[in-house]
Amino acid sequence: MKTINENCNLIDFNAWSGAIETKDTILEHGKENEFDCLINDLYPDGISETQLNDILWFEEDWIFESLGIEQ
Repeated sequence: MKTINENCNLIDFNAWSGAIETKDTILEHGKENEFDCLINDLYPDGISETQLNDILWFEEDWIFESLGIEQ
C-alpha cells in the first residue's frame, strides 16, 4: 500500500472516478493548500492513495464545508 505523506499535495495527486470532480472544484477555488493542511492534520502519519481518493469522492460535502466552498 502506497502512503502519501506531507510531501505530496493535492495538485500532484492523480484522483480517479468521482474524486476528480471534487479535486477540480478545490483547485478552481484555490483551496488546495487548505485541503493539504486539513488532510495532514487528520492523518499525520500519512494516508493511502485509496483513502485520499475515497475522501475526495464520498466526503465532498464535508470537504467543501471545511474549506468554505459553497456549492
